[in-house]
Amino acid sequence: MNTAEVVDRYYELANRGEWDAWCDLFAPDQTMDEQLAGHVEGRETLREMMKGFPAMYAAFANTPRFVVVQGEQAAVISHISAMTHSGTAVEAEVCNYFRIVDERITYMTNIHDTVPFAPVVGR
Repeated sequence: MNTAEVVDRYYELANRGEWDAWCDLFAPDQTMDEQLAGHVEGRETLREMMKGFPAMYAAFANTPRFVVVQGEQAAVISHISAMTHSGTAVEAEVCNYFRIVDERITYMTNIHDTVPFAPVVGR
């Protein structure tokens, strides 16, 4: 897969809730700077973190609005629409940056307003 295909697959798997397959898109030694979870190193650390994701959301969608790909890098502006199990809606604009090497995400960061997520993370 090229960079654009990996990015497309990232959103496809996230929107289907296939978190184990989603984690497989990342390199074993990946690094992620996640707005809410902080600095995450290693695919297996990420996989453990994502096991709790279905308990947080009854519904989750991350829809790309604008995608830029250049070589091994991509930036995506997207919109998250989610619903907690208690019925709280989460709506947020997001920007993700990806570095993809040998068909795996080696680095990713996301930037978004944390306020819409306060009911989910208790902040």
